[in-house]
Amino acid sequence: MFPESLQPWLGAIIAWLELGFLVLVLLLTLVGLLLWIQDRFIQKKHAIRRNFPLVGRFRYFFEHMGEFFRQYFFAMDREELPFNRAQRSWVYRAAKDLSNTSAFGSTKQIGAGRVVFMNCPYPTLAKNAAETLPIMVGPHCEQPYVARSVFNVSGMSFGALSRPAVQALSRGAAMANCWMNTGEGGLSPYHLEGGCDIVFQIGTARYGVRDSEGNLDDERLRQAAAHQQVKMFEIKLSQGAKPGKGGILPAGKVTDEIAAIRGIPAGQASISPNGQPDVHDADSLLDLIHKVRDVTGKPTGIKFVLGDSRWLEDLFLAIHERGLESAPDFITVDSGDGGTGAAPMSLMDDVGLYLAESLPQVVDLRDGYGLSDRIRIIASGKLINPSMVAWAIAVGADFCVSARGYMFALGCIQALQCNRNTCPTGVTTHNPRLQRGLVPEDKARRVAHFHDNLVKEVETIAHSCGVSEPRKLKRQHARMLNSNGESVPLDHLWPTVEAGIYLRSLGITPCILSLSGWFAPSAKVQRGALLKACWLPLTFKERQQRVRTSLEDPEGAA
Repeated sequence: MFPESLQPWLGAIIAWLELGFLVLVLLLTLVGLLLWIQDRFIQKKHAIRRNFPLVGRFRYFFEHMGEFFRQYFFAMDREELPFNRAQRSWVYRAAKDLSNTSAFGSTKQIGAGRVVFMNCPYPTLAKNAAETLPIMVGPHCEQPYVARSVFNVSGMSFGALSRPAVQALSRGAAMANCWMNTGEGGLSPYHLEGGCDIVFQIGTARYGVRDSEGNLDDERLRQAAAHQQVKMFEIKLSQGAKPGKGGILPAGKVTDEIAAIRGIPAGQASISPNGQPDVHDADSLLDLIHKVRDVTGKPTGIKFVLGDSRWLEDLFLAIHERGLESAPDFITVDSGDGGTGAAPMSLMDDVGLYLAESLPQVVDLRDGYGLSDRIRIIASGKLINPSMVAWAIAVGADFCVSARGYMFALGCIQALQCNRNTCPTGVTTHNPRLQRGLVPEDKARRVAHFHDNLVKEVETIAHSCGVSEPRKLKRQHARMLNSNGESVPLDHLWPTVEAGIYLRSLGITPCILSLSGWFAPSAKVQRGALLKACWLPLTFKERQQRVRTSLEDPEGAA
C-alpha cells in the first residue's frame, strides 16, 4: 500500500507511538496511585474521597459540570432559575432585533402568581395610539429631570461590571433615550462616554463622593453634579441582592483604576457598610436627602427593599410635618429575590419582600398619604419581559428599571459566575482575555434594540387592553392567578387607594405645600403617638380595610 521507501519511517513512527502510549499509561497509573494514597491515607477533610479514593474525586467534577448540563440538556424551557430559557431567549431575540413570535400555543405554566391582562373588544387602533410622554422628576429642584423613557438601566457598578460592558450600556442607553444608573461604585469615564443620562447612586460606602474617612464629601458631590449627564442622585438604603448587607466587590476585581474611582485601596475586597452610617430614623433620612439635593441642585431619591412598611409611614408623616418639598423626589422599590450582586444565600433567598407584594404596598402608601404628585415610583426586580413591566406600570410604578435584562442583552448566558471574575462572556470580569469577546460597538446596538422592542411590546399590551399608552394601564386591566387556578382582578387584591385617604382617616387635611400648620411644636411626639395608637398594631391589609370602613361608615368604624 505504501512505497517501500516509506515503510521504515512508518515502522519507526508506530514504534514511537507505542512507546509513548505505554509511557502515558504508566504515568497515569503512577498519578492515579499517588492520588489514591493521598485520598485514602493523607487527606482528612473529605469523607467521600477517604472512603472511595480516586473515584470520589469525580463527584466534585460532575457537581461542577451539572449546572451547565442542566442548563443545556435537561432543564425545560420554563424550569430554570432565576431566569428560565424562555425568558432569556426573548431578551436575546429582542436584543438582536429578531422576530419574537412563537407558534403552536403558550408554554407558560398556569400557576399561582401568573399575571393575565384583560383584553377588550375595542382595542386601541394604531392611528389612536399615543406616545408615552416624558415625566418630570423633582419639580422643586434647581435642575429638575424630564425622563423620556418608561424602561431604564438599573444600578450596576463599574467593578462589578467590566469596562466594555459599561461602555456598551452607556452607548446603548443613549441610543434608546433612557437613563443608566451607576450603581454604588461611583461615576467612571465609561459611564459618561456614551452620552446617556446618568443616575448617580450613593451607596452606603459613598464611593465616588466620600472623603478619606468615608464621609459624604460636599465638594466631590458638586463635582459629580457638575456633569451635565448626571441627572439624579439615588441614596441606596438596601438592594435586592442582599437587603441588610452592603455591597461586596471581591479583592480580585479591585484594580488600580476601580480603586481610584471609588477612593479605596487597590487589591483589597470592597465591602460596604450594611446601612447609611448617619441615617437612623425618618428625620435623619430626610436630612440626608435635603443635603444631597441642596448641594447638587438635582432630584434626589431613595432605593430600598421593603420589609416592615411602618418606617415608610413614619417617613411620609415626617414629610408632611416638614413640607412636601422635603420629600424624596423618587423611590426605587427593589425586589427581595436577589440581583446582580454577590450575596449570602440567606439574604438573597429569605430577607425582604418580593416586588409582587412590596410595589403595591409602596404605591398605596404614597397615594394614601397624599404624595402621588410629589414622589415618583421606580420598580426594580426581574423585570426583563414585557408582561412584567406592564404589570408594574399597572400596579402604579412610574418607571421600571432592569439590570439583568440588560446583562442578557450584552450576551450574559446566566453562567452564575458574576462573583468569581471568570464570566465567560466578559460582562462581569476584569480578565482582558475574557473581556475581548464583548465588543461595545456591537453590544450597544443590542442594548438599544432590547429597550425599544420591550417598550414596543408593552405598548402592544396596553393597546390590547384598550388604552392609548402604557401609563394608562391600571389595576383593573390585569388579573392574577391564585393557588386554586382562579384569577382575581388586581384591583380586588390591591384596591386602588384614594389620594390622601390615610391622612384624612387620622383627622389630617392634606395641604398642597405643607402640613406644618397642623403639627404642634411637639410634632415628633404626636407623630409617634399616631403611629403607635392607630397603625402599628395592624397589618397593612387591616389598615386598608379600616380606612375604607371609616370612610364608608364613620359611626360603625368607631
